Amino acid sequence: MSSDLESLVTQARDQLDEQTVEVVKLHFHPELGAPYWLEKAKSLKFDPLKEIKGFDDLKKFPLFDDEELRGGPVTRFLPQKWKDQPKFVFETGGTTGIPKSRCVVKDHDIDYEEFSRTIPDASFPKGANWLMLGPSGPRRLRLAIEHLCQFRGGICFCVDLDPRYVVKLIKKGDIAGAKAYADHVIDQAMTILSANHNIQCAFATPKLLEALALRLIDKGSSLEETGIKGVFCGGTEMTSQWIRFAVEELLGPNVFITPTYGNTLMGLACGKPVSPEENYKIAYFAPQPRAVVEVVDFKNYDHVVGYGETGRVKLYTLTQELFIPGFMERDEGEREKPWPKFPWDGISGTRPFHEFAKTTVVGVY
Repeated sequence: MSSDLESLVTQARDQLDEQTVEVVKLHFHPELGAPYWLEKAKSLKFDPLKEIKGFDDLKKFPLFDDEELRGGPVTRFLPQKWKDQPKFVFETGGTTGIPKSRCVVKDHDIDYEEFSRTIPDASFPKGANWLMLGPSGPRRLRLAIEHLCQFRGGICFCVDLDPRYVVKLIKKGDIAGAKAYADHVIDQAMTILSANHNIQCAFATPKLLEALALRLIDKGSSLEETGIKGVFCGGTEMTSQWIRFAVEELLGPNVFITPTYGNTLMGLACGKPVSPEENYKIAYFAPQPRAVVEVVDFKNYDHVVGYGETGRVKLYTLTQELFIPGFMERDEGEREKPWPKFPWDGISGTRPFHEFAKTTVVGVY
């Protein structure tokens, strides 16, 4: 590691320690804190307000159980500081039972404003309009992509997309029905792109981006010919092989693609630019200090694996609106070294955790 990078890493770590202390002080504040954490503090064997002096001290907390996020009141994780502010509720999953949910005031806006500063203006022009080709309904992506577009001065055009319905079709073996639904989503996108809306940027999941690009090719056109210059792409189906296929076959040399990895709890992790020189490896870097991703040993979740080694994803969320001091994600991957733009650990090769992979249904994503 160069001395310049080492200095950046140290600065980032100092900032993370400061953020950790600040967030803990709010969520455990007797009057302004989060009801859930104030109640939880009664059963902890330590005093968070006195003993959390940096990020490493978060290991004093037991692992967070995401089952706690099912059902209400959804405001119990939100500090009372925000009690009089307008609120949003965003959900995850929900294909079986009560979905996990998160109450939000501004976090989704902040996450995407930060992301906006990492994407190139040449490929995502300021003032350009966007196509949002992803889930709607209670998913935060719907509003987050729209805010990203508005933050950059454009208007967002969205489709109706219910991924829960697609998962139901797949689970009962109705592949033709799932394909028909995907076609319905692409029909909507084609209509929007044909309507002279000056759309130059798009969000899409890998499956939907591929379906849209192939539909355009079948019509004798392409994404570039529709006017699209940049695509922000995220989803669990993102692999190095797929990115190479997208760059070489689907998009062409003049349409830029930036891969991302995110969810309702973490926010949005930015991708390091992919290149043929690195065999299109996709490396993600969490939005530190607002969230941290560690790649940890499969048998010891307090032990971070070495660089290049494989482990499970451990997530920490550290914002003014949500505090998660260590949660085991349903993903695994390889630990990546810091780099100047994101001077903290990253993760590559993200895929479903091998113990759950066989039971994961991706659907239209």
